[in-house]
Parts: sequence; C-alpha cells; structure tokens
Amino acid sequence: MKIALLGNPNTGKTSVFNLLTGLRQHVGNFPGITVDKKVGKIEFNDEKHELIDFPGTYSFYPRSSDEKVVHEILSDKGNELYPDMVAVVVDASNLERNLLFFSQIYDLQLPIVMILSMTDLTLKNEKQYDVNGLRKLFPEATIVESNARVRTGKARILEAFSHFKKRSSNYFLDDKILAESDIEGQEEEAEMRFRKIIRALKQIESTQEPEVSFTSKLDKILVHPIFGYLIFATILMVVFQFIYAFAAIPMDFIDGAFASLSSWTSSIMPEGIFTDLLTQGIIPGLGGIAIFIPQIALLFFFIAILEETGYLSRVVFIMDRIMRPLGLNGKSVVPLMSSVACAIPGVMAARTISDWKERMITIMVAPLMSCSARIPVYTLLIAIVIPNEIVGGVMNLQGLVLFGLYALGLVSALFVALILKWIIKTKEKGFLMLEMPSYKSPRWGNVGMTVLEKVKIFVWDAGRVILAISVILWALATYGPGNRMDQAEKLAKKQAIKQELSESESSQLVASMRLEKSYIGIMGKSIEPVIEPLGYDWKIGISLITSFAAREVFVGSMATIYAVGDDGAENLPLITKMKQAKRPDGTPIYTLAAGASLMVFFAFAMQCMSTLAVVKRETRSWKWPLIQLGYMGVLAYLGAWITFLILS
Repeated sequence: MKIALLGNPNTGKTSVFNLLTGLRQHVGNFPGITVDKKVGKIEFNDEKHELIDFPGTYSFYPRSSDEKVVHEILSDKGNELYPDMVAVVVDASNLERNLLFFSQIYDLQLPIVMILSMTDLTLKNEKQYDVNGLRKLFPEATIVESNARVRTGKARILEAFSHFKKRSSNYFLDDKILAESDIEGQEEEAEMRFRKIIRALKQIESTQEPEVSFTSKLDKILVHPIFGYLIFATILMVVFQFIYAFAAIPMDFIDGAFASLSSWTSSIMPEGIFTDLLTQGIIPGLGGIAIFIPQIALLFFFIAILEETGYLSRVVFIMDRIMRPLGLNGKSVVPLMSSVACAIPGVMAARTISDWKERMITIMVAPLMSCSARIPVYTLLIAIVIPNEIVGGVMNLQGLVLFGLYALGLVSALFVALILKWIIKTKEKGFLMLEMPSYKSPRWGNVGMTVLEKVKIFVWDAGRVILAISVILWALATYGPGNRMDQAEKLAKKQAIKQELSESESSQLVASMRLEKSYIGIMGKSIEPVIEPLGYDWKIGISLITSFAAREVFVGSMATIYAVGDDGAENLPLITKMKQAKRPDGTPIYTLAAGASLMVFFAFAMQCMSTLAVVKRETRSWKWPLIQLGYMGVLAYLGAWITFLILS
C-alpha cells in the first residue's frame, strides 16, 4: 500500500516518520516539481508498504507550492501517488487548529488514521481530552496516541495500519463536498468546520492552564525586541566558535592522513601514469571531500537542534520586523538560514512564501548566504592567512573571521533585497502566518538522522563532483599541447644548472614550469590579467574556473594543482604547500590581502551550477538565474578588488 503521512507544520510529523521508518527512507522530489518527497519503508501483516511524508499543511485549500502538492494528489484518484490510506498527525495540545485539516481529509472518504502526538505536552499544560469523544466525532477514523519524540507508540500505529478500515459515507460536515470554486466558498466551509469543532471540543476537552507556562516565560526573553536579536547573534557566534574548536582536531588528522597515504602509495607503487593519477588526482580529491565532513556535520547538528527545540520559529518571528521593510517577511528567514547549509534547499524553501514578490526577492538573495560549500574554502584560506590567536581572552580570531564572513553574506543579502524591493513591482501585499510551538528538548535521534542525511548529500553529491573535477584537473595539468611541456622541462633544467640549484629545488622548478605549460596552466594564464588586480595568480585562476561547477571544488583543485606542481619528493599537507607558495619574484602568493580578497570573492560569487538550475526550475525562466549570475559576479569582483586595495 501507499500510505500518506499528513499533518500541520510543527505537529511532530517528522518524528513519527523517523519512528516508523528509521534509516529505511530516502529523499526525492514529487514528479515534475522541486518539492521534497520523503519515502520510507514500513512492514506490517508480513508485507512491506510505502510511507510517503507530505509537506506540512494547514488546510486542504492550497496557499503555497507545498500545500498545492497535497491538494493535487489527494483530489486526483488517477495520480500515481494517490494513497490507499492516510495517516494524519494531530497535535493533541492544539486540537482546534489541527482538527480543521483532519476533518477536511476525513471527508475525502479515504481510510484514515489519526495519530495524536505531543501527548506529553498536554499533560504538562494540565490539559485533558476524551479520546472516546474524538472517536464519536470521527467514527470511521482509527485514533491512536503516540509520543514519537520519545519513541513510544510505534506498535500502536502499525497495529492501526494493519486493521484496514474501508469507508462508508460518513462525513464530518453532513455529506458536504469540499468547496473548490472560490475563496468565499472555502472560507464559509472553514467557518462551518470550526464552529462544529469548537462545540465538540467543549465537551471532550478540559483545560486548566498554569498561571504562566514555561514557554511564555522563555518567550519574554527570546522574542524581546532588543534582547531577542542579541541572543540570536550570540547563538550564531557560539555555533561558529564550536565548529572551529571541535572540528580542528579531526580535520588536521584527516589532512595529514591523506598526505601520508599519498606519500606511502607513491613509495610502494612503480612510477607511471596510473601511480601519478592515484597519488596526484584521486587521493588528493578524496582528501578534499573527507576533510570537511567534521565541520559540515557540526553545522547541521546545531541547525537541527535549533529547529527541534522550537527556537527557529522565534527567529522567524523576531526577524519579521527587520525583513518587512526590505521587501521580505519573517518566513524569508527559513530559506535564508537553510541557505547557510545549501542554497538549493534554501531556494526551494521559499515556496512557503505566498506573496510572489517576497518569494522572488528571497530566491534572488538566498545564494548570498554563506553555504556549507563555502566552508571548505573559508577554512582553508583562514588557516593560511589568519593567525590562530585568542582575542579578548576568550574568542578565537579565526572563528571571528568565519563569523564575519557569514555576517557579510547576511548583510549583503539584506542590502540586495532592499534594492530589489524597488525594482520588482507587484500589487500583492504579503503577510506572515506563523505558529509558535512549545519549547521542547531536542530529539537526538532526529538530530542524528538530519546530520547523517546532510553529510551523505555532501559526500555523494558534492563529493562526486569534487572527485571527477580532481581527475580531470590532473589530466589537464599532466598533459599539454604539442611538446610545450617537454620544452619547458629542458629550459627548467638549464636554468637549474645555471643557478646551481639542489636536486630538490631543480625538481620543483621542472614540475612548476611543466605545469605552467599544461592545458590547465594555459587556461589559468589566459585569465591572469583579469584576476591579477585582485591579488591572484594563474593557479588561483584555474581553481576559480573549476569552482563554478561547485564552490567546494576549489579545495580539491588546489590540492591537485599543488600535488602535480611539486617534485613528488615529499607530500606535504595542502595548507603547508600553499603557505610556502611564492611568486616568481620570491614574494608569498597568499598574503593577508590576497587571502581576504579571495574569501570575499567566494562570499559573493554565484559559483554553483546546481543552484542556477534550481532557480530556473522555481522561477520557470532563465531570466532570473542569469540576472543572479550577473549581479553576484559583479559584486564578487568589486568586493574582492576593494578588499585587496584596502589590505595592501
């Protein structure tokens, strides 16, 4: 069977899905659109079935792209995803709002299971409800209680699924067919449902609210018009400090391990093309993937905690008053914060914004937020040009620079949004509708699964690109047109004899001059006049070209270039090689000015073909992604140039 898992946002639907499916789940898209579709495998009655997690929905009548998915699939029996049964997660601590959507689904006449979640919160809030009263209200629904956050109720839910109840003709609204015609008809039907729900709840629910709940007390501080922003900024700064403090040890270990592996492989294998491919292409490429897993895992770990606890909704609320004058609304914070992980889900998350103008502005500025793909570039450059010092006795200088780069992305996104507000015209007026869930301790199983899912996406999606580019780069750096590389080698040997260089220095000169005459060297040299005002050399130019496939490819490209460009006598870590890199006049390449300029370039540039493709799909036009590519490119070049001039 196909079982649809439905429910309002913030009802614990994700916890129920994870409880039932565990690791037997995968993420894709609904056919023809970019809305996420999670599908998991469950087993009962000795058979395997599909559980499809639909987007969170407040009403059967769509007001966003996510809600439109639910409406279109459930109203079309010919749809390939039309379910055999629906399971609706209902927040037991907020029955009135949740029962509106449940009653609409109930009237579709599908076999239906109500999963009452958040039962622990109802007890904390001294609420009591009569489950038998709910069963009388919805006689053809199977109702079970579950607290998936603490992993209880799985057996009850599967038991309910196994007793497949066929529907007769019982409607919540007496034989009422769902209104499709107009907004007024939908509003009238919703009012009728609410009136009946309120009357019923007076009989089945009794509440003795405490004088002031824990959530209310905490909200007085966390959503305060002054302290709320300070606390949010402090939380972000602490997160980045933790990322640096705790990720440094495993990253250094991974970096050294891959350098040693490359050196060991080179020593035991015979000289030849295959050995060079392995030690200079594949192993450095794999190292460029693995080294950043600790930081990416930590970043998603903290984001998942903020979402699990309910704090992320407070961020949306307090940021609305800042966002609205800029042409955005509070819901834009979720796409922007999602873009801190990856711009692709950030762009897709903008579908929850109903106003077209606010949605378009959010999509256009989301890639300016520093995503996880920029972390490899930032951390590499920070390690090279920023000293590892403590500022003020407590703050790590490198962590402060990383925080500054993220702040730069946020400020620039808001500034560009303000400009777009006056450029993009519309008669619609946006609004913010938001639920503030109760604070909860994070469900560590959900946090762990989120981290695992995001790391897998990075390793398999970004990793494949990095490895493929690394191998291609090795080939382009190993070969050149005609006999240019052989001539460069002869010239280098003559210069080495003339300058009386040591054997190691001679080998280094030969490798460097061969690289310069390779295919990739010619490409880098061709753009060197354009990037020289930014403080970059032709080797950096090579990595800028390749990183337009994906930003994180920059690191793998540099690893491959410097692996091919050394003498092969010693396989030093990439950071050490880049610190020792010199220009022909003997001055270091990676000065503070050049390193900072490069960081600013990557903070602004649209170096992600996948994001451009998603923007095209979301806007249904190449116009917007091309505008995005153009304005971000200009911003990157000017920002990097100004940074280099100031710090020089």
